[in-house]
Amino acid sequence: MKLLTILIAAAALLLVLVLGGAFYTVRETDTVILTQFGRPVGDPITEPGLHWKTPFVQEVHRLDKRLLDFDGAVTQMPTKDKTYIEVDTFARWRIGDPAKYFVTLRDERSADSRLEDIIGSEVRSAVAAHELIEIIRSDKSRTVAPEQREQGTVTSELRTARRGRLQLERDVLAASAPKLMSLGIELLDVRIKRVNYNADVLPRIYQRMISERQQIAQRFRSEGEGEAARIQGRKERDLREIESIAYKQVQETRGGADAEATRIYAEAYDQSPASRELFTFLKTMDTYRGVLDGRTNLVLSTDSELFRLFKTMAR
Repeated sequence: MKLLTILIAAAALLLVLVLGGAFYTVRETDTVILTQFGRPVGDPITEPGLHWKTPFVQEVHRLDKRLLDFDGAVTQMPTKDKTYIEVDTFARWRIGDPAKYFVTLRDERSADSRLEDIIGSEVRSAVAAHELIEIIRSDKSRTVAPEQREQGTVTSELRTARRGRLQLERDVLAASAPKLMSLGIELLDVRIKRVNYNADVLPRIYQRMISERQQIAQRFRSEGEGEAARIQGRKERDLREIESIAYKQVQETRGGADAEATRIYAEAYDQSPASRELFTFLKTMDTYRGVLDGRTNLVLSTDSELFRLFKTMAR
């Protein structure tokens, strides 16, 4: 009976411990803070496994020890040159001091609120202290494109950055990290995700961009038309030169051929008086053939060279 009573008592005690939450587990991604009547007790527990706590008295609070992200709200702010822009930022952070974090913030909702306040304030200060070009350009080594540099209005507005957005982000990180460290937060990185103009001025900005692109396109078209005119002029000049050279060669060939034909005719018809007379006769007939037709009327004098052959034929 005593053994049975002991077993029943042990089972009852174990049941009380289990129901009262005397045991809890710690995951690899968690840090556990134990509180007793609302106050933290002991050191933060980071070792994974099964752990013991006082039932009904102590309470388990879990904190994520992985890298966490903060995505800030889009905020309107002015630059140094009085240009209103919308800036969207994000950051990466983790719980650096779990005990301090739990006492000051308790949960991620409160942490996001403090991150928004501190990072947002530093971003506004950095933007207000620099001109628009410093926020747009990622680093100071980037320059304006050559086709934009030739446009006077673009050059006056897009000057070379002296520091660049990357350096501004490093400044915000350096200024925000100490303030968040006092809350138990270790800030790892801050980035500007997006920069946009104020919605009220966007139509004017777009219209100016369109105008600038149209000016550049018109310049390209003008240069193309000028180059096309020069190519067309060279083509016409080359064609005239080719035609002139070809005409010269044709005339030279034709003249040489006529000279050779004349030489052959002269050699053929200068063999004897009879051949010369035959040549004269043929040439005269060619002349008649070219001058006379069925409807031609000629009035010739009797001593005309053209009439001489008629007189000879009459004999």
